This record gives sequence, C-alpha cells and structure tokens, in this order.
Amino acid sequence: MERDGQLELYDRLAARLKEAHSRVRSPQIPQSARVPLTRRLLVITAASKHDLADAERRLERLMADVDEGRFSAGQGDVCADGTP
Repeated sequence: MERDGQLELYDRLAARLKEAHSRVRSPQIPQSARVPLTRRLLVITAASKHDLADAERRLERLMADVDEGRFSAGQGDVCADGTP
C-alpha cells in the first residue's frame, strides 16, 4: 500500500513539474528571470529522485514565488543548490 502512495505522489509531482516548466517559459516571466527559475526547477527535478516530499515542498515554494511575482532572489537568499 505504501508503494501506491509513493506512485501517486510521484505522478502528482511529475504533473506539477511539467506545469511549472510551462509557466516558467510563458511570456509573463521576464527573460532575465527564466534562467534562475529554470535552474531551480532542474534542482527540484533532481531532488525528486531522492526525496519526493522535499521536492514537492521546494516546488510549492517556487510556484508561490512565481505567483507572487518574486522572480529572482537576492544573492544571500539562495542556497548552494539553487533553492531559497
């Protein structure tokens, strides 16, 4: 049963990552913000291979930033892995 829960989480996260990539490529996102946002998405995608729950939390923060127009973080606000 636990495995089914993991598969559901994986499917949900995969669909959300696909949507996030589409949103980052949209014309509403300034070109200067696309590279850092894409990097964050790639880090989240890589993290999903090891920890689905953590990747989902990171994706939720990223999408909240996009929704609120916070496209780029200050130099001190970014972790070494590219996430805030």
